Amino acid sequence: MIKIAEAFSHGKAFIAFITAGDPSLELTEQLIPAMAQAGADLIEIGLPFSDPVAEGIVIQDANERALKSGCTTDRVFEMLERVSPRVNVPLVFLTYLNPIMSYGKEKFMSRCKKCGISGLIVPDMPFEEKEELKSVCKKYGVEIISMVAPTSQKRIAVIAKESEGFVYCVSSMGVTGVRSEITEDIGAMVNTVKSVTDVPVAVGFGISAPEQAKNMADLADGVIVGSAIVRIVEQHGKACVKPVCEYIRQMKEAVTRS
Repeated sequence: MIKIAEAFSHGKAFIAFITAGDPSLELTEQLIPAMAQAGADLIEIGLPFSDPVAEGIVIQDANERALKSGCTTDRVFEMLERVSPRVNVPLVFLTYLNPIMSYGKEKFMSRCKKCGISGLIVPDMPFEEKEELKSVCKKYGVEIISMVAPTSQKRIAVIAKESEGFVYCVSSMGVTGVRSEITEDIGAMVNTVKSVTDVPVAVGFGISAPEQAKNMADLADGVIVGSAIVRIVEQHGKACVKPVCEYIRQMKEAVTRS
C-alpha cells in the first residue's frame, strides 16, 4: 500500500479516474499500470454501483457497462491484488456507503489493505457520519478523503481540519461531467482549506482540457479528471489504453507547467 502523500511529493499531482470493469476487468487491469506509467500520480478507481448519485451521465453509463459485464466487488478486489504490485502510485476507491456496508465494513477495509487501496472517497457520506467508517479505516490504514464543495461554505474549514490523504475540492455544483468553464471561486475554497490543514488539496469535477488543468493546478496541489477519461474509454472500448495514456500525458504536462 503506497501512502497518498506520495502522489504530492514530487510537485503538482495529476489524479486520473476510471470505472473498474468498464468495458471489462481485463481491460481495467491493463489500464491501471499503463496510466501510472503515462504520468498519473494517483489513480482513483470507481467501484461499480447501480445508484452512483454524485455522477453525471458519462460515469453512470460506465457503471452500467461494468455491471452488465459481470463486474462485482469481489472481482475488483481480486483484480487489484494482481495489479497493485506492478503499480508505483497510490490507488484509491470512489464508492458509496451502501456497497461498503453490504459487503461488511471490516471485510471491505481488510481487503482494501490486502489489494493496495490507500484511501476512500465516499460522496454520499455526510461529514457528520464519518465516524461510521473512521475506526475501521484507521485499523487497516485506509485514509478517508474529505470532499468540500461551494455549498459547504462555513463547513469547509471544519471538514478540512479533520482531513486525511488529500482534500477533494469540488469545483462545480451538481454531478461529475465535462464543463466548458468553471465559474466558482476555487482559489477562495483552496485558501480556506489551507488555512486549517497542511493536507494537500486537489480540484475535481468538470476539468477536461489541458488549460483548465493548468489553471486549477495554479491554485491547488493537484487536479482530478474523471469523465473525460471515461469518455475516451467509452469511445475506444478495448482499444482505449493508448488514447487514454496519450491524454494523461498531455494533462500531466499541463499540470506540471503550473
